[in-house]
Amino acid sequence: MDSESGKSVLTNSQAEALNKVFKFADVEETGRVDVATITTLAVQLMGPNFSETEKEIVNKKSEARSEKGMLSYNNFLNIMLETMGMTTQWGVKLKTPVDGYVGFDSIQEQLRLNALKRGFEFNIMVVGSAGLGKSTLINTLFKTRAARASCTTETNTIPKTVEIKTITHVLEEKGVNLKLTVTDTPGFGDQINNKDCWEPVVGYINRQYDIYLNEEISINRRIKIPDNRVHCCLYFISPTGHRLKPLDILVMKHLDKCVNVIPVIAKADTLTLEEREAFKSRIREDIMLNNLNIYPIMHSNLTEEEVKMNNRVKEQIPFAVVGSDRYVSVGNKNVLGRKTKWGVIEVENRAHCEFPLLRDLLIKTHMEDMIEVTKITHYENYRRIKLTEKQDAAFHVIKDVV
Repeated sequence: MDSESGKSVLTNSQAEALNKVFKFADVEETGRVDVATITTLAVQLMGPNFSETEKEIVNKKSEARSEKGMLSYNNFLNIMLETMGMTTQWGVKLKTPVDGYVGFDSIQEQLRLNALKRGFEFNIMVVGSAGLGKSTLINTLFKTRAARASCTTETNTIPKTVEIKTITHVLEEKGVNLKLTVTDTPGFGDQINNKDCWEPVVGYINRQYDIYLNEEISINRRIKIPDNRVHCCLYFISPTGHRLKPLDILVMKHLDKCVNVIPVIAKADTLTLEEREAFKSRIREDIMLNNLNIYPIMHSNLTEEEVKMNNRVKEQIPFAVVGSDRYVSVGNKNVLGRKTKWGVIEVENRAHCEFPLLRDLLIKTHMEDMIEVTKITHYENYRRIKLTEKQDAAFHVIKDVV
C-alpha cells in the first residue's frame, strides 16, 4: 500500500501473473481485451472458489469501464485490484509463498476455542396447523424435550387466535454448548376464518429484528448482543397428497421475505412412496409457479461446491418427515420410531422417511449458513428499511421546523 496516496501496489509476482493472463487474452496485441473474456481471466487468477456473485460484479465493472466492448490493461488492473481487496480467496498465481513455517494456521484453532467459549445460538420456529407433529419433530431433531409439548402429552384446546410460544434451552454435546430457542405458533391455520393468520408470526419475527437493531444502534450497547432473530422457519404441510393449499402459498409468500423457510410434509407415513413422490413434485411446481423463495438461498459468500450442494437440497425439498420421541424395539436394538399393526416406521432410516435429510440440513451442514443468511439478507433488509424510515422522518421534522 502506498502510504501517501493510499493506492494499492502489487508484488512483482502478482504483477507478472496479471500481465501474463492479460497478454494471453490480448491475441492481437492491441493493449485491450474483449469484455466477454474478463470473467474467465478473473477465475484463472482468483481460483475455483470465485463465486457467481463476484463474477457478476467483475462483469458489471468491466462493462461500465469498457469502450466499444473492449477493456484497457489499466482498467483490467484496477478491477482486479478491487476484486483482490474484497476477498482472501486468491488463486495460486496471486498468492505469496512463505519460506518456512510461520504459525498462522493456528488461527483456526484459536477461532474454534473462542467459539466454544462463547457457545452457539440457534433459533427455530415451527408453523403449521395443530396435530401435524410440530413439537414431536423438534424433540426428535434434538433428542430431548426441546419443544413446548409433544404427542405424548395431553391434547390442549385450540386457541381462538394465533399465539406465539417460545421456550429456550441450553444443550451440550461433546463440550459444545448450543442455546436453542424454539418458537411455536398454536392456533395457526386452525380457525374457520384464517384471514391474516400470518401477521402474528411475521410480527414476531420483525420484533426480534427490531430488538436487535435498537441494541445495535444504542450508544451504550453490549459487546455481545443476544441473538433472538429467527434463523429458520419449518413450515408444516398437511399430507393431503394433492397440492399446496392457497393458505400455504399466501403464508410462505409473507414468510420468505423475512426468514429462511423450509417446507416439510408432516406425518409422511400416511402416504405411500408413490403418493409421496407425486406430492413432493406437485409442491415443487407450486413453489416455482408462485416464486416462493425457499431456503437454501443463494448468496455471494457461497463457493461453487456450496452452490451445487444447495441445488441438490432444493431438489429434495419439501422433506417428507415422520417424528417420534419414543423408542421402539427392532430386532436387538431400540430405535426412534412409530409402531403400527403393519410394522415399525424408523424415523432415522432413510428408506422410511426423509427425517435424516432434514436433520443433516438443519444441524450438520447448514446451521451456520442459516444464521449467516439471517444476518446478511433478512436482517439487513429489515435494518435498511427501518433506518431509511427514521432518516426520512428526521428529515421531515427538520424541514417542518425550518
